[in-house]
Amino acid sequence: MRTAAIENLGCKVNQAEMESAARFLRERGLAVVDGDARADLVVVNTCTVTSVADQKSRQAVRRARRANPDAQVVVTGCSVQVGREAFARADPAARLVDNRSKDRLVAILDEVVGPGGGDTGVVAGSLPTLSGVEIEGISDDRASVERTRAFIKVQDGCSFFCTYCIIPAARGPERSLSPVTVVADVRRALRAGHREVVLTGINIGTYDGGWSERGFRGSHTRSALTLAGLVRRILDETGVERIRLSSIEPQHVDDDLLQVWSDGAPRTLPHLHLPLQSGDDGVLRRMGRRYLSADYAGVVARVRDAVPGVAIHGDVIVGFPTEDDAAWQRSLAFIRSIEFAGIHVFRYSARPGTPAVRMAGHVDEPTKKRRAAELLAIAADARARWAGAHVGRDADVLFETRLDDGRWIGHATDHVLVAVDGGPSPLENHIERVRVVGVDHAFPDRVIGALHAH
Repeated sequence: MRTAAIENLGCKVNQAEMESAARFLRERGLAVVDGDARADLVVVNTCTVTSVADQKSRQAVRRARRANPDAQVVVTGCSVQVGREAFARADPAARLVDNRSKDRLVAILDEVVGPGGGDTGVVAGSLPTLSGVEIEGISDDRASVERTRAFIKVQDGCSFFCTYCIIPAARGPERSLSPVTVVADVRRALRAGHREVVLTGINIGTYDGGWSERGFRGSHTRSALTLAGLVRRILDETGVERIRLSSIEPQHVDDDLLQVWSDGAPRTLPHLHLPLQSGDDGVLRRMGRRYLSADYAGVVARVRDAVPGVAIHGDVIVGFPTEDDAAWQRSLAFIRSIEFAGIHVFRYSARPGTPAVRMAGHVDEPTKKRRAAELLAIAADARARWAGAHVGRDADVLFETRLDDGRWIGHATDHVLVAVDGGPSPLENHIERVRVVGVDHAFPDRVIGALHAH
C-alpha cells in the first residue's frame, strides 16, 4: 500500500480530524494524493448536518469505490453514526468506523495499512488518537490539507439538543481534550511551518480543560480550565503568530474570553463566527436556542467594544417550522441590523429523531428556496460592503495560494480575501503587509492589495 486519498465533508472539526489522519498516513510512508487520483486506501469522513450532506456522503463513498475498485475504503463520521445501514449498502466492502470508535481511527488505519506501509519506527502502544497525541519515534513533519493554517481540535460533542440538530446523536455529549494535548498539537503545527491555528470544536465554548474527556460530569472545580484559559496557555506557551476560533455559541462569549482576546492582539485575530440561526424570537424559542435576538445583539456590541475592527460572521437557518412570512421579515430586519461581515445560509432540513420533525407549520421547499436566495443576496452585499471598507487601509495578509492569473491570494486578519501581484517571488505561507488599493470587480467580496516595500 503506497497511496491514500482523503475525502472530507462537513465541519472544521472533521477537517482537523482528517489532518491528523493524513499526517499519520504520511508518517507511515504513504503518499496522500488528491481525492480524484487513484489510491490504494481511501478515507471518507462523512457529515449528517443536513439531508443533502447525508446524500453527498453516500455519493462520495460510491465515487471512491468506482474510482478505486481494488482499494481499501474506510468510511467514518457523523453520517455513518446515524445511518450505518445506508453506507453498508453503498459499499458492502467498506470498513465503517462510527464516531464512537473514531478516536481509534488512526489505530484502525494502521491495521489497514499493515506492514507494507514502510518502516517508520512506530512501536506498540505509541499510536496517536485523533485528539492529536504525540507519536513516539515519528518525525514532526505535519503536511496539512491547508499548508498555511492548522485546524486544532480542542473539543467534541454537544448536549444542547437544539430541536433541529442531529449532531448530539451523531457526536455524543461534550468532551474536551487536555490543555497539554492541545498545546502539543499547536507546537507540532508551528514546527511544521504553519503560521496560523484555528481552534475547533463542535461546541467549543463548553471547553473544560479535559475533565469531561475523563468522564467528569459535575460542576467545574478549581482544576477546570475554560476556553479563555486555554487560549492564554497557548499564547503563553507557544509562539503562535495568529489564532482564530472556528465558531462559538454567542452565550459563551464571556468577559474573560473577550479580555484574553483583547490582551492577545495582534496574535488573537479580529474575527469571530457567532451562529445566529434566526433573527425572530419565536423561531429561536422553538429551535431551542439559548438566547433571544436582543441577547445576540448585546453580545455583538460587547465584542465590537472589546475587539476594534472585528468581523462578525454568522449562520442562519431559513424555513424552520412555524417560520411564517411575518417571522421571516422580522428575522431579515434583525440580520440587516447586525451588519454582518459574512453569513452562512442553510435551508432547514428535517433530521430523523429531532423534535422539529414533529412540529406543525413546516415550510414548503419553494418558500425555503426563495428565502435562501433572498438571504444569500443580503450575505453577498454584506461581504462586499465589508471588503470595500478596507480600500485605502493597510492589512496583514497570510498568503495561501496562487491564482490562475498569477496573483497570490490570502486572508487578512479579519478573514477578508486579498489578492496581490507578487511578482516572481513565491508568497505561499508568507505574512505580508499590504495596502488595499481597490475591490476586485470580478469578486466584490475580494480586495486588491499592493505589497509594501521591505
